[in-house]
Amino acid sequence: MRQLRDGLMLWSRRLPGRAFAFPLAVALAISMVAVGELGYREARLQMNRLVLMGQVRLELAVLLRRVADAESGHRGYLLTSKSDYLTPYRDVSQQLRISLMKLHDRFSALGDAQGQRQLLQLQDEVFTKLSEMNEVMALHDAGRRQAALDLTESGIGRERMDSIRTISFQLMDRQDQHMGVGVASVFETLLSNRFGVVGMTGFSLVALGLYLRQRRLSDGQAAQQRSEIQAERDRLELEVRHRTAELTGLARHLETTREDEKARLARDLHDELGALLTAAKLDVARMRPLLLKAAPELLPRMTHLGDMLNSGIALKRRIIEDLRPSTLSTLGLLPALQILCNEFAERLGVPVHTDLHAVLLTPAAELTAFRLVQESLSNIAKHAQARSVWVTLVEQPRHMLITVRDDGVGFDPARVGAGHHGLLGMRYRVQAEEGELTVQTAPGQGTQISARVPLQGTADHVP
Repeated sequence: MRQLRDGLMLWSRRLPGRAFAFPLAVALAISMVAVGELGYREARLQMNRLVLMGQVRLELAVLLRRVADAESGHRGYLLTSKSDYLTPYRDVSQQLRISLMKLHDRFSALGDAQGQRQLLQLQDEVFTKLSEMNEVMALHDAGRRQAALDLTESGIGRERMDSIRTISFQLMDRQDQHMGVGVASVFETLLSNRFGVVGMTGFSLVALGLYLRQRRLSDGQAAQQRSEIQAERDRLELEVRHRTAELTGLARHLETTREDEKARLARDLHDELGALLTAAKLDVARMRPLLLKAAPELLPRMTHLGDMLNSGIALKRRIIEDLRPSTLSTLGLLPALQILCNEFAERLGVPVHTDLHAVLLTPAAELTAFRLVQESLSNIAKHAQARSVWVTLVEQPRHMLITVRDDGVGFDPARVGAGHHGLLGMRYRVQAEEGELTVQTAPGQGTQISARVPLQGTADHVP
């Protein structure tokens, strides 16, 4: 027993590794169903034969009773001459033929050749008995009552009746023997089926146990793999967050550096280039009266030079405003945006509808909002072919929402070329302020760029 158990344990350790447990369980289940089905069919066949044997025995008893009833009615009529005794005799001929036909069909169904031969003997005896009774009845009806009685008391009818009983009892005994064999066969079939079902059930339970063990091992391995994958995913997410924070900090640093460089360049242009242009304009103004007396023909050239200096000073101012909008630092975000929108509308001839509300932002966030509107208007001027533009700035709980929308040609965001970094720069600039940028556009449906930036005192900046 111990060796068998050790063998099963060794087999169970090998089997799951080869993934045979589940197919084996399926095969055993199919085998168990097959064994049950074969046992059922065999038992059903035997039971059908037993039913036929029982019907044969019952039909033999009915036939014997009918012959006996016919003989009793026949004798009663001969002794008393009362016609009431003739009822069983008159009906028995047709009934006996029906019984003999049923017996013949059932012996044929059973395939009992010897029983069929005995049935033919019984049939001959029955018909002979009927012929004898018919002859006696003919003598009685012809007025020869004494001759009929003598023929009845001669013992011929009794011998026929004894032969009928003997053959009937032999057939009944034969059916009893066959029924005993059939019942024993049914019990053997049921017992074999029982052992087969028990055996297959045992094997199925073993296979099920192996399958569950394999499933448990597989689930454990899958859980371990999921845990490892989750740990790796968490590590990667942490790494992504760390890298994102680094990129956000770098983007903020780059934007700050760029704005500082723009501010430095704007100061240099204002201080040095502005001083040079102003000095040159003053020199032109001093030289103008002298040239008017000494060389009047050079006066148009001097006027042209003055105009060029004025254009250079105006260009210097525009460049300085683009590098570092003085209106933002001196007037605030709302006037700076309004001036920016008015200049855009005047320069391109496109109406700009503004809805601007005061919001409390950090200087960096104000610069981000201004640059977003500036970049959006620049993109509209280059690509949108818009007929109207809408700029809104409103305050929301803990955030400000700034939106730039146009009714231009729009574009497919998935097909933006790799060399176009305007939207990407906007996104990084807004994310550097802990905000969120969304772009809604489609070909032929215009473009809307929206940014939500935390209000002053509500943002948690990444260090």
